[in-house]
Amino acid sequence: MSIPRIDMQTDGLPVPRRYIAFAVLLTTLTLVVLDGAIANLALPSIAATLQASPDATVWVVTAYQLAVLVALLPCGALGEKFGARRVYLLGVALFTLASAACAVSGNLTTLVVARFAQGLGGGAIMALAVMNLRHIVPQKQIGTIIGINAMVIAIASAAGPGLAGAILTIAPWPWLFALNIPLGLIVLAFGMVLPFTPGVARQIPAAALVINGAMFILFFAGGDRLLQHPLAGAAMMVGAAACLIAVLRIQRGSPAPLVPTDLLALPAFRIALIASVSCFTGQMLSLIALPFYLQHVMGLAPIKAGLYMMPLPAATAVIAPISGRLADRFKTAWLCGAGGALMALGLAAIALLPADHHALMIAGTMLAGLGFGLFQTPNNRILLLSAPKPRSGAAGAMQGTARLSGQTLGSIAMAILFAVLPMTAAPQIALLVAAVFAGLAALASLGRAQFEAR
Repeated sequence: MSIPRIDMQTDGLPVPRRYIAFAVLLTTLTLVVLDGAIANLALPSIAATLQASPDATVWVVTAYQLAVLVALLPCGALGEKFGARRVYLLGVALFTLASAACAVSGNLTTLVVARFAQGLGGGAIMALAVMNLRHIVPQKQIGTIIGINAMVIAIASAAGPGLAGAILTIAPWPWLFALNIPLGLIVLAFGMVLPFTPGVARQIPAAALVINGAMFILFFAGGDRLLQHPLAGAAMMVGAAACLIAVLRIQRGSPAPLVPTDLLALPAFRIALIASVSCFTGQMLSLIALPFYLQHVMGLAPIKAGLYMMPLPAATAVIAPISGRLADRFKTAWLCGAGGALMALGLAAIALLPADHHALMIAGTMLAGLGFGLFQTPNNRILLLSAPKPRSGAAGAMQGTARLSGQTLGSIAMAILFAVLPMTAAPQIALLVAAVFAGLAALASLGRAQFEAR
């Protein structure tokens, strides 16, 4: 049976095809999130098996993250040019093939190359999931569906380390990647249920794609080297800025530029993007600082520290679908402002409360998780709906870019704090800095209220 084409103005797929298509998207996103969450735990096993040094083995994670950053904007543009379903499923196919390559890698170099390819596929998935979603679900249900999506991702993120630990107790590390293969094949088998969206004629200069990749490579590498080699790191950051200027010049006058300056000209989109970067900077700072705070300041054993961190993702998973429903009824600026404020309050409470108040510390992590979930779903909704439907690929790519850029900035900030402060002080200061970033996200969101119609 042939699948009918979906007109760009159609408001969602018919039931039950809508639910099948949404399940396909959720399965793929869960696959990508789990893969990112479980790889970290496997690094010691990979280093031992492949006889690699720990610092070299970190490239198994770094290569994946870097490839996702490089792929996001180009894949968003390609999805708009050739159709979201086509490029999305190509990303799934690449991710699946690369997972197989990871599973059979016999040395670290092969594994790192395979992980980079896997990241390119993951970038296509992350960039175009939003564009597909916008053609699957009626606009009035977008907030609810984004909330469910956020809940599933939060659960997958929380479950990743535990799942990886369970697998590694009964099987070697290649099975962590091999498990992606059947899931990827299932998604490809059902992929045609996704809506067909015809591409929009546009030019994507090859030079812009190359310089875009160089921009993120320099940004990522510069941040990584900023502390150990300050001059080299700063030079790379300057090079990244020069690449951004070059891309903007190449795409000047384009109605659909690779770096979507047309979307950034929209106040609601621009402010939501700034708020997203700020919020994810705070999130990454807190996720890195919390284990050190719990173990080095509170003196908890690692297993107990892990249990004390669970309320944060659990609270996010609980509030995400609720905030999605609220976003369909109230101004997202108010919800995001409240969410950022709650996140800031929770993180500040953890840092400032006496270390022996365990129950209050757990309450703080829960409050921070509730705030993050309340912020994230409405903010993603406004990023998606403030962009014209044909530019949904660029909107999804910028959403992912904001998240990864914020997390990279959070990691850099944490590294700087570790370098200049003693271990007993750095985690608490980092939590306070994270609270400041969450508060800035709240203030930026409230400033968006005047541009948001309801």
